[in-house]
Amino acid sequence: MSSLRKKAVMAALAAALLAGPGVAQAAPQAAPVPGERAAAATITWTLVRASNPTQDQQTAYNLITAAMNAAVARYNNLSDLGKNITVRYEPGVPTADGNINGTIRFGNRSYMNERTALHEIAHTIGVGTSSGWSRLGGGGTWTGAQATALVRQYDGSSAKISTGGGHFWPYGLNYDNEYSGTAADRHVRIVAAMVSDGL
Repeated sequence: MSSLRKKAVMAALAAALLAGPGVAQAAPQAAPVPGERAAAATITWTLVRASNPTQDQQTAYNLITAAMNAAVARYNNLSDLGKNITVRYEPGVPTADGNINGTIRFGNRSYMNERTALHEIAHTIGVGTSSGWSRLGGGGTWTGAQATALVRQYDGSSAKISTGGGHFWPYGLNYDNEYSGTAADRHVRIVAAMVSDGL
């Protein structure tokens, strides 16, 4: 191996090591189904870690990393939404929460999963947290045309997106029993359509 090639390989390995856990790395995906489009990965995240984590913290970091990597990969593969998110483990948080300022806090271990991460990412994008949400979803039903058309495509011509308490349904992934691969994909697409509507 030439010296120049060795340097290139070493630089690539060093970059990969520096990225480390906490940086979403989507696995290669199958080609998009006709009518769908592949989007550029634009949501990134970092996990704030203790410099010398306890076993409890390390276990939480591992669960959070798996959940966030899966959720961010799904958002990046199915939408062109952008956000830089900072994630923290805070044991005092009863469940998890997301804020439009780009922060997500995980507390309870049973919420350290992809479903919760998808749901909280939606809050960082503006679901339940933005003025657009108040304008388009504040009356109990989402009034934006694109997200409404999408839910009707999924669930029939009379379907609607209900809103309340900063959440939406169907496909808001508010509880674990709402999660499936199909529901998760639809969640991402509906959030993207809400952004297009003016979220």
